[in-house]
Parts: sequence; C-alpha cells; structure tokens
Amino acid sequence: MRRIGEDVSEKLNFRPAQFYKEQHIRGKWVCDQCDILTQQAMPAHVIDKGIASAELLSHVLVSKYADHLPLYRQRQIFLRAGIDLSRSTLSDWVGRCGVELEPLADALKHVVLQQQVIHADETPVTVMQIGEKKPKKGYVWAYATTQDNPVLAVIYDFQDSRSGQHAEAFLKGWQGYLVCDDYSGYKARFRSGQIIEVGCMAHARRKFHELHVTGKSQIAEQALVLIQKLYAIEAELRKKTDGTAEDRCEYRQQHSQPVMQQLYEWLNQHHLTVPSSSPTARAINYSLKRWEALSRYLDDGNLPIDNNWIENQMRPWALGRKNWLFAGSLRSGQRAANIMTLIQSAKLNGLDPYAYLSDVLKRLPTHKVTQIEELLPHRWQPDQN
Repeated sequence: MRRIGEDVSEKLNFRPAQFYKEQHIRGKWVCDQCDILTQQAMPAHVIDKGIASAELLSHVLVSKYADHLPLYRQRQIFLRAGIDLSRSTLSDWVGRCGVELEPLADALKHVVLQQQVIHADETPVTVMQIGEKKPKKGYVWAYATTQDNPVLAVIYDFQDSRSGQHAEAFLKGWQGYLVCDDYSGYKARFRSGQIIEVGCMAHARRKFHELHVTGKSQIAEQALVLIQKLYAIEAELRKKTDGTAEDRCEYRQQHSQPVMQQLYEWLNQHHLTVPSSSPTARAINYSLKRWEALSRYLDDGNLPIDNNWIENQMRPWALGRKNWLFAGSLRSGQRAANIMTLIQSAKLNGLDPYAYLSDVLKRLPTHKVTQIEELLPHRWQPDQN
C-alpha cells in the first residue's frame, strides 16, 4: 500500500481534577572533621507545616468565592477523588488564607483611595453569631474604581450593619467624587464638602420603569424614552476606545446636554400636573431632588452616568450567599471580604484568579512588606523562576 495522505479528527476530552503528593527531599550533611550537621531549611508556606500546597489552597478559595461552591460540596467532590478532607480543615484553610491576604487587601484599599472617582454600594449578608438565638444581618460595603480608570480594583468591607459610620470610616480623609445611590449613609460626607456626590441615572430610570411595567403610570414611558437616548449616547462613547476624558466631556456637552434639558423640562412640567401623593410624583421628585448630582457627569468625562459598575461587582456576593448562605461570624466575613477583594480585582484585570492566587500564596511568606504592591492584581507579574 502507498500512503497518499491522511485525515485528522479532534475530540475535546476531559480529565477530572487529580490529587498528587508533592515531596520535598532535604538531604542531611555532616562534616567528618567537626560533626556539624547541615540541612536546607523547609521552604516557607502560607500555612506552616500544613499539608495543602499553594495551588490546593487557591483551588479551594476560587471554588468557594468565584464558583460559589460551599465547603461541604467541595468535600463531596474531593471524596469522589479518594481524598477525605473535613469541612473543619477546609474552613481553617480558608480562614488562615483570609488573614494572610489581608495586607494585600489593605494595600489595594490604599490604591483605591488615591483615585479621584470611586463607586460605592452595599448589600446584606447573613451572619451566624455563636451564642445568639437567631442570625444577624451584616453588610458588605463595596468601593471600586471606574471602568475607564487604568487601575481596575474593587474593595469589599464587611461590617455588622448598614450604618453610615462604616462608609465614613472607610472614606475618612479621602476627597473626590463618589458615585452612589440615594442611601442616606453617604450624606454626612457630602455635607462636609470634601466629597462630591455623583447620582445614578439607572436608579432614576428604575423608578419610571417599575411604574411602566406595572401599568401604574401613563406618562412614565416618556421619561424612559429620554433616558434611553442618554444611554444610547454612552454606548456610542464606549465604542470610541481611544477617547480621552476631555473627548467624552465634549461629546456629552454636544449630545447629552440637550437631552438632559428635555428631561428636566419634562420632569418640571409633570411635577405640577400629577397628584403629589401618586407613585409618578414620587418618581419625578426623586430625580428633581437629585438633579444636580444626576447631571454632574455631563461636565466631567471621568464620571460615569450611573452606578451599575459597582452593582455588577456585587453579583458574586449575591450568587455566593444563595449557596454558602451565611458568614460564620463578623470576623469570618471580614476574611471572606479580603479573599473576594483579590479574586474579583484579579478578574477585572483579565487574570485567571486561580493562577494569580496560586502565585501570590507561594510568594507571600517571603515577600518584602515594603514591596507588597507588586503582588496587587493590576501590577502582578507571574514569577518566572
């Protein structure tokens, strides 16, 4: 037979995750002349004398906080692979990693607070307090840089309440523009004059959208049409990837400003005609009372039109609490916030969170504290050794 060619077909195959033991052999050496024993020291690990490698720790963290797999489900998966790891062991690993990663979360917080524009939002998370008769409601506060910022980062701050004092403590000493909803917890900082409020057009739109879909208002659609035009202009701006803040400001002044003026006139017109106690009046009043904050983005190309960016960063918590249900304590919630801060920030920077955390957990025990910023997601480079 004479070969005249070939056909090649490919199939995508799968090999389940496998555990394997990694051995570190350290020879012992003795001097025949002086009997001095020499042996290389054990390499430093995040969990000293623990059996888990940095890769396994990273896998557990990413599985729980990025893939939303509670530890009991992870244990079941490990059992199928022939490895019996108790939930208490896995929980201890997660907690200790949360503590070790705290310096990175603190360093990233410092970077975020150096930015001129910050998004802010908060969401509830159930906390199971030992000794308490019933669970308590805690809150995760989130602070993030804008989409257009060269530094992409989000910080999660886990606290025991929704009190505005937590936002005030986090933002203490910071001056700039804060993009947020109408929650009163931020108002104290606005009154000080150090922080300038940037309103969320999505929240204003939501008021009218709810009225429209439920049929409670005959005129809500008119407001939605005008707001839709504003978002269409923002969509055009996003296509101009090479545009500067000045370009965005000029474009908004030319295209968005006239639409905002129409919307303002429409709000004032119907404010006088609809019953003051009606849902439509409440939606109109919401926008009119915050009009200065809502229209502030027109005069600065660094400001966004809404707060949707930070709400997207809250989704991992919303998905997570449907799976792992609660935080074991305020302290464990704070450790989880440290881990989630780094995982979500890594994703924002286009990194594989597993590869990022694996490398960071290896380098962290011997990394200089003065150079900790080198390990932050927006500056991280894989170890080439």
